[in-house]
Amino acid sequence: MDFAASPRSTELALALRDFLAESVLPAEAVYAEQRAALAAAGSAHHLPPVVEELKELARAAGLWNLFLPQVSGLSVVDYAPLAELTGRSPSLAPEALNCSAPDTGNMELLALAATPAQQERWLAPLLQGQTRSAFAMTEPAVASSDPRSLRTTLRVDGDRVVVSGRKWWVTGLADPRCSLVIVLGVSDGDAEPYRRLSMVLVPVDTPGVEVVRSLPVFGYHDQPGHAEVVFHDVEVPTSALLGGRGDGFRLAQERLGPGRVHHCMRSLGTAERALEMACQRALERHAFGARLADHGVVAEQIATSRLELDQARLLVLHTAWLLDTVGAAAARAQVAAIKAVVPSVACRVVDRAIQIHGGLGVSDDTPLAAWYAGLRTLRIADGPDEVHLRSVARAELRRYAPSPA
Repeated sequence: MDFAASPRSTELALALRDFLAESVLPAEAVYAEQRAALAAAGSAHHLPPVVEELKELARAAGLWNLFLPQVSGLSVVDYAPLAELTGRSPSLAPEALNCSAPDTGNMELLALAATPAQQERWLAPLLQGQTRSAFAMTEPAVASSDPRSLRTTLRVDGDRVVVSGRKWWVTGLADPRCSLVIVLGVSDGDAEPYRRLSMVLVPVDTPGVEVVRSLPVFGYHDQPGHAEVVFHDVEVPTSALLGGRGDGFRLAQERLGPGRVHHCMRSLGTAERALEMACQRALERHAFGARLADHGVVAEQIATSRLELDQARLLVLHTAWLLDTVGAAAARAQVAAIKAVVPSVACRVVDRAIQIHGGLGVSDDTPLAAWYAGLRTLRIADGPDEVHLRSVARAELRRYAPSPA
């Protein structure tokens, strides 16, 4: 096993560290002020202008579309430490580099399965950062971690596909720049379970697409939003199908492999910054005649956080290496493992940082509370912990199952 990044990845990491220190972190206060002003003006999901400024700086620095191997030439192992760095400023850095979810996963899907015409219409502007996209899978009425339970239908009627159903937690759809939503739905209810689903590319301005609301996360409204949307017999041409009919489940699984590495490494980057903040607080704050850092209980919290972060990072890098060497299908159990481990670790680290900060930690004077809210959702998003643990258990048990006679 070799987790070492290539010379190009190392060079990019140095440039990215400088970009974060010189441009992104100083812009966080500006971003917060601009978001508040936009919200007060009734435009809570519009992009603060400072982000467009950062995007231009990132593009000029060669820090653009690093997530996509076909464009960047980076392996999954190469990109992993870069994704971690972007997680240090989760609201700003990923989008500044055109590497934010769900666009990354959608661009990977389009690069993998879209026709040339689909790529020209949808992938090209996404790669340029000119627009945004969304991915609609989760539904409010069913356990969406079981794709066999989805109820949204993609009914093929001649040369049209009619999309009917309700989705929610559709990240990015509240952003006025969002022009495309990729919908996963049932195209053939009588097919075997994993051939029932297809994906279709739906322009957001198609008649019948109703964005009902943007859902808060623990009271926080993210800039791109997490929308609930109803598709009222929305008609698109059959040429809007992504991949073949019945390929929806397979494509969803392929989309989630590298994407989960990205999510996990970004989460570790956020948790690393939270640990740094906790250490600084522990060294500066005094209680009962000593620095917080000199109290054993606080020192143990810091040590535990360091151990958990390092262990989780090694697990993710191992999975990235497997994705590079054996592919997503063979690394399925490891991908499930990192999705079960990393969000929980990141939540615990941020939670300890909040505890060390005391009342300051639960206020909006630090980003810790907002980070915790975002990280906690990752224990549910892209499949809850329980589903991934079930996958890991199944893979482990198969090693001991009797061989068929």
